Amino acid sequence: MKKNKALLVAGVLGTASIVYLATRKKIEQSFPVVTPFDINRYLGRWYEIARLDFKWEKNLTKTTAHYSLNKDGSVKVVNQGWHLKKEEWQLSEGKAKPRSKNTGALKVSFFGPFYDEYNVVEITTDYKYALVFGKNTDYMWILSREKTVPDLVLNLFLLKAKSFGFKTEDLVWPDHE
Repeated sequence: MKKNKALLVAGVLGTASIVYLATRKKIEQSFPVVTPFDINRYLGRWYEIARLDFKWEKNLTKTTAHYSLNKDGSVKVVNQGWHLKKEEWQLSEGKAKPRSKNTGALKVSFFGPFYDEYNVVEITTDYKYALVFGKNTDYMWILSREKTVPDLVLNLFLLKAKSFGFKTEDLVWPDHE
């Protein structure tokens, strides 16, 4: 009888642990962002050099983001990429707003009133290369005005990402040829 109780308790605890691990939310982090940040210099086309893959970008290559100013002061965001399996261009349009003035802390939405964090945590002084984190270590992008990034910049971005706990070994490197 005692053995059955012990097995039952162990089973319940094991099941509860599995349910907890499967349903828990990744803890949101606060990342230091670029300050001062000039949104006007950030506008234009960016090539996605690397990303941590997620549902909306799965199987995409030749990925770019284009930012332009809306009349209301928000930023129009147009992301596009070639879907390798469907063999067609995928396009998503959204908008971004600053979370605080003159910083790289933005919020971006592709689904109406639902916004997510977009944190520009590193950018070169010429605004040619940027490192962007999302709300937690599941979201990260390395962006460039060109189809490549110099090794020095890339290595610095990767080191910074690792220092915040990002799994850089899981990065996807879209082709731009």
